[in-house]
Amino acid sequence: MKNEEKNDPVFMDEKNAMRDNVKKARKEGLTKGSVITAVISVIVLVAAGFFIYSAYNREHNEQIAVMEEERTSLEFQMVTRDSTINSWLMTFDQIEKELNVIKQKEDLITFKSSDVEFSKERKEQILEDIKLINTLLENNKKRISQLSAQLKKSGGEITGLQNMIANLEASIVQREEEISGLKLALVEKDFEMGQLNNQMTELQVTVTQQTETINTQIEEMNKAYLAYGTYRDLRDKGIVTKEGGFLGLGKREALIEDSPDSLFTRVDITETRLIPVNSKDAKLITSHPSGSYEIIAEGENMIAGIEIKDPDEFWKISRYAVVEIK
Repeated sequence: MKNEEKNDPVFMDEKNAMRDNVKKARKEGLTKGSVITAVISVIVLVAAGFFIYSAYNREHNEQIAVMEEERTSLEFQMVTRDSTINSWLMTFDQIEKELNVIKQKEDLITFKSSDVEFSKERKEQILEDIKLINTLLENNKKRISQLSAQLKKSGGEITGLQNMIANLEASIVQREEEISGLKLALVEKDFEMGQLNNQMTELQVTVTQQTETINTQIEEMNKAYLAYGTYRDLRDKGIVTKEGGFLGLGKREALIEDSPDSLFTRVDITETRLIPVNSKDAKLITSHPSGSYEIIAEGENMIAGIEIKDPDEFWKISRYAVVEIK
């Protein structure tokens, strides 16, 4: 029977067909397996690439944010530093003007005392001029000492300012030497050294003190405090917090009322007209009338700063300005 099946053509055809089908199925299975493996590999590669790109992009954005924050901080420090330097330069200018006054008075005294004899009125005028010179010299020595202390305290190593202070100190020493010689010459003309070493009268000193008091009061009136940074930075420093809302929703940032002034940068409202931002987004946490300032854009997605258009109006509600940047 088996030999008949082997010799049967139909049986042989079915057997061959079955063998071909098995081979074909096996081949198709291998092909499908290869395709599936390839598809899975592509998916894995795409997912890995997307993950790597996302991680790189996130790290890149974080680095850019840090760089922008550092840039903003540097620019703000420069603005504050420029304001301080301008104040110092104004003091330098005032000292130089008063040194010129001393020189003019010195020349005038020399001229007035050149006569062998001079009137009582001229003598009294010379004494008044000498007293004024004494006071101006003393006041300017104090100013220079204060400037030196402020420069040292600021930690600045500004060669130009240090040289200016050194030159002013040298000028005062020179003036003191010239005035000392002039006083000795006046003693020979019957002036008493005690009179020549006096400073201004009590009334004049009072006027000077009142002027200094007024200047100090004006400085106090013009001072304000500024802080900026991300919410996290401001929160960690103890400058802002979130308040209001209901069940944790709708809270808003607000200034902590008892924050010490040392956490802020002190500015002069008459000189500070721009708050640098250099960030994609920024907002004022403190209250300031909307018409008193303007957001200055730089391109489409960058805020360069906040321009204070009306300082009196801007600082009317609060002398504290807090800017949150993002």
